[in-house]
Amino acid sequence: MDTKEKIVETADRLVRARGYNAFSYKDISAPLSIKNAAVHYHFPAKADLGIAVVEREISGFIVKTAEWAALPEDEQIMKLFEVFERYSRDENICLVASLASDFKTLEPAMQAKVREMSDNILSWLTACLEAGRNKGLLKFTGPAATRALLIITNLQSSLLMSRIKGQVIFRQITGQLLEDLRS
Repeated sequence: MDTKEKIVETADRLVRARGYNAFSYKDISAPLSIKNAAVHYHFPAKADLGIAVVEREISGFIVKTAEWAALPEDEQIMKLFEVFERYSRDENICLVASLASDFKTLEPAMQAKVREMSDNILSWLTACLEAGRNKGLLKFTGPAATRALLIITNLQSSLLMSRIKGQVIFRQITGQLLEDLRS
């Protein structure tokens, strides 16, 4: 992994753990044993770094969902839950939720990338829910797009609450979400 990739990876971890506005280039340069100037060389503005973090997440999501595409829709949704479970174990939150709390302070170009990331996730989940319902694998009432919003917002909130109340909260919420899709 080259220096630029290490910078993006470190920034990603910091955004998920602390929030976008709660870290500086020094928080990146120190653990990587590089100078702040090296971070500025690759990312002249913090928004440039933020956009790179979001673009990396979008690319990763596209790769993951392509890998899951051959699975039945209920299993694809389980894979998404597993991603969130990993965030919970690591005491992190998802990138969308972290950046949403800072959204009004982000540069317009970064806001556009966050919207793109959110739209990609919701579009995929909506299509997955609709296809799963049509095949009889999933049961729910109302539009699939609304159910996708309910699932994502509950997953995001469960990560936040599990920071306060422990991982059991995440498991309780995801267990109920899955039960609701099966009954």
